Amino acid sequence: MQCIDAQLIDVLGTVHQPIAPSAAPRIVSLVPSITELLCELGLTPWLVGRTGFCVHPAEIVRDIPKVGGTKDVNIDKIRRLAPTHLIVNIDENEKACVDALAEFIPHVIVTHPLAPRDNLTLFRLLGGIFRAGQAAEKLCVAFEQEYAALQAMPKGLPQVMLYCIWKDPWMTISRDTYIANMMAEIGWQCWCVPGAASRYPAFTWSDDLVGAIAGVLLSSEPYRFTPEHADALEKQIGKPVSLLDGEMMSWYGSRAIAGLRYLRQLVEEPV
Repeated sequence: MQCIDAQLIDVLGTVHQPIAPSAAPRIVSLVPSITELLCELGLTPWLVGRTGFCVHPAEIVRDIPKVGGTKDVNIDKIRRLAPTHLIVNIDENEKACVDALAEFIPHVIVTHPLAPRDNLTLFRLLGGIFRAGQAAEKLCVAFEQEYAALQAMPKGLPQVMLYCIWKDPWMTISRDTYIANMMAEIGWQCWCVPGAASRYPAFTWSDDLVGAIAGVLLSSEPYRFTPEHADALEKQIGKPVSLLDGEMMSWYGSRAIAGLRYLRQLVEEPV
């Protein structure tokens, strides 16, 4: 995603134009963290559809129609909502579904933040398209303040950690994900499945794996890991196992500002 010389360019290189000053766009968001961001930008009146996983801010999104999940959307329902803009994400949404929606939605904005600082461009992209530039710049300032505070903190020695997002089968992340780059901000290097093509690969436990890591991080989403999971796994592998707030580690958009504060807390009070 780029915002160069007043051009608003999404991750696929599509150039978007700002809406007309008098326009009332109809936005469908298929990305939970971006739905939250749109609300933060003051665009709630224009949000006409969201997924069932778009749950924040709860008091606002409860009145916005659901259109299915991130990967199993109801295309006919979206068609009836007559959106002018669709916001999707490469990781979250299926290409075939997005292609089908693009046949009748005039403007499709594709996002794919891969690192914390990509949020600055995301704020400005959506703020520019929907004429919410002032609100976007406020978010940029807040982000920069939190990022500077994080960078000013002393970091410990780098550690290889296994970040788990699913069980049965066990699944982890690759190093080119947003989560991995959040981890890297505090010196955690994610353990990766050797030779895996997927960005979110399955893995099996082995002595070599356990020997290569300093500990395990169990995310609260998308799988809802519990303290019981952590206790059982710690006994099984003999390495520290900790629960992490998955939203703080994986949600970009306005949540990333709180996510940076969460990283500082992890540095101050190591898991």
